[in-house]
Amino acid sequence: MKKYVIGLDYGSDSVRAVMIDSQNGAELASEVFWYPRWKAQKFCDPAINQFRQHPLDHIEGLEHTISSVMKQSGVSPETVKGICIDTTGSSPMPVTQDGTALACVESFEENPNAMMVLWKDHTAVKEANEINELSRSWGGEDYTKYEGGIYSSEWFWAKILHVAREDKNVIDATHTWMEHCDFITYLLADEKDLKAFKRSRCAAGHKAMWHDSWGGLPDKEFLSKLDPYLASLRDDLYEETYTSNEIAGHLNKEWAGKLGLTTDTVIAVGTFDAHAGAVGAKVDHHALVRVMGTSTCDIMVSSNEAVGNKTVKGICGQVDGSVIPSMVGLEAGQSAFGDVLAWFKSVLQWPLDNLVLNSKVLSEEQKAELKAEVESKFIRSLAEQAEAIPLSESIPVALDWVNGRRTPDANQELKSAISGISLGTKAPHIFKSLVNAICFGAKMIVDRFEEEGVKIETVIGIGGVARKSPFIMQTLANVLNMPIKVAESDQAPALGAAIYAAVASGIYENVIEASKVMGSDFEAEYFPQSSQVEVYAQLLEEYKQLGSFVEQQTNKNI
Repeated sequence: MKKYVIGLDYGSDSVRAVMIDSQNGAELASEVFWYPRWKAQKFCDPAINQFRQHPLDHIEGLEHTISSVMKQSGVSPETVKGICIDTTGSSPMPVTQDGTALACVESFEENPNAMMVLWKDHTAVKEANEINELSRSWGGEDYTKYEGGIYSSEWFWAKILHVAREDKNVIDATHTWMEHCDFITYLLADEKDLKAFKRSRCAAGHKAMWHDSWGGLPDKEFLSKLDPYLASLRDDLYEETYTSNEIAGHLNKEWAGKLGLTTDTVIAVGTFDAHAGAVGAKVDHHALVRVMGTSTCDIMVSSNEAVGNKTVKGICGQVDGSVIPSMVGLEAGQSAFGDVLAWFKSVLQWPLDNLVLNSKVLSEEQKAELKAEVESKFIRSLAEQAEAIPLSESIPVALDWVNGRRTPDANQELKSAISGISLGTKAPHIFKSLVNAICFGAKMIVDRFEEEGVKIETVIGIGGVARKSPFIMQTLANVLNMPIKVAESDQAPALGAAIYAAVASGIYENVIEASKVMGSDFEAEYFPQSSQVEVYAQLLEEYKQLGSFVEQQTNKNI
C-alpha cells in the first residue's frame, strides 16, 4: 500500500500544503491560502514595526489547504500516515487554559496584543536590550551564549515582556504562550495536556534560550529580574523539548472530520520553516542553505564533535537537533531580503496607486488590467535594466537594514541608508544598489561563520527569490565567490516538513535517510564570474564603510 505524508508550511503571507509520496518525494498535490486579514494589513502598524497576525488566518488556511490536497490527490485517508507543521518564528501567541488562542476569545478578537506576534515585529527592541544587559551583568549563567550572544527583539521572551508591559488585560486572560508551530500542532493533535504537550526543540532552543546544560529555560531568578510575570509564566511553559522526528500525537477526531483524514494519522512535533527547508534541500555537513524570501534564514548543520563547547558569536543560535536529530543546527539570516526590493517597489508605485488607479478616467476593468500588467513586469523590468548597467558605472551604495539587522550581531535599531546618489542616478541604479546590498549582507554572514571556524563548502538557495531571479543569484555567486545550487522544489520547507512526518510515522528510520530519498533535486547552479568577483570585493568595502558609519551614528543616538 502506498504511504503519503503532508507538509504544512506557514509563511509570512500564506500557508501552503503539499501531499508527498514517501516512496520517492513526488508531489501529488499542493494548495496555497493567502491570509485575508493579513492581506488587509489588519493589526499592523509599520511605523512602529508592529506586525501581528490573527490566528484565524492560520486556522482557516489549515482547513482549506489540507482539505484541498486531499481532494486533488484522491488518495485514501488511511494512506496518509503523517503531518508535520513548519512556521515562521519566533512568532509566539497567548493562549487560554484550554489551549484556545486568546484572539479567538470574546472581547480580544480585535486586540493586536492578543494576536500572534509575527517574527518581523520589532516592537520589543527595548525589552531585548534589557535581556542583553541583564545577561551580561547579573553574575549568573549567560543565557544568550547559545543564541549568538545577542538576544533579538524578534524572539520569544522579548515579545512577551513587551506585551506584558503594554496590556495587562491580555496578560490576565493568558494562561501560557505558544510558538506558532507548537500551537498549530497542538490544534491538530489528540494530546491536550498543555503542560505535557511536546514543544519544538527548534523553536525553544533558537528563540527562547532553552538549553539542556542549564536544565531547559532560563531560571526564575533571572526571569524575575526582568519582570515577575516572566518568572510566573515559566511554571506554565515546559521543561523538555522534542525534535520533529518525534510524535506529538495523532490527529484528533474533530480535525480528522474537517480534513477528511483518520485519527490514525501521526502529528509530528512542529518546527520552523527555514529548518524544514534545509531538510527539504538535503542539507549536509559544510553546506549553507539559504531560505530566500521576504527575509532569509541561513541554516547549517554540524556534528557535536566538530562544534564541541564552542559558541558561534553573532548568529541566531546553535541547537542540538533543531534541523537533524543528533546534529547541531546553526541559524543566521537577514531581517529583510526580498522585503528590501518590495519596499523600493512600493515607493516607485506610489503615483500609480494614488493617482492613476484612483483616476475617474479609467474604468475598473482598465485599472485591473493595468495593475496586473505592472505586477507582472515591474520587478522583472527593473532587474533587466539594472543587470545591464556595467559595474564601472557609478552605482549608489546601499545597506540592506530596512528591517534592522539579524546577523551578524543582531541590532534591530539599525536603519538602511543609500549614498552616492547623483542627478544621473535612475531607478535601475538604485535597484542594482539594493540587490548588491542584500548580497553583501549575505557575504557578512558567510564571513562570520568562517571567522568562527565553521567551514562552508556548498551554498544552496531555496525559495521564491532563488528560483525566480537569475540576476540576484548571479550577483550573490559573484559576491560570495562561491558556486550556488538552486533547489528544484517550489515548496522546500513544506517538503522538509513532509520528510519529518515520514520519519515520525515510521516510514523511515531517520531524517538523513528520508531526505536522501524524498529531498529536492537541483535545477540550476550559478558560478562566480572571475571578471566580476574583484569589483564586487571593492564594492563590499564601500558597503562596510557605510554600515560602520550608520551603526556609529545609531549608537550615539541610543
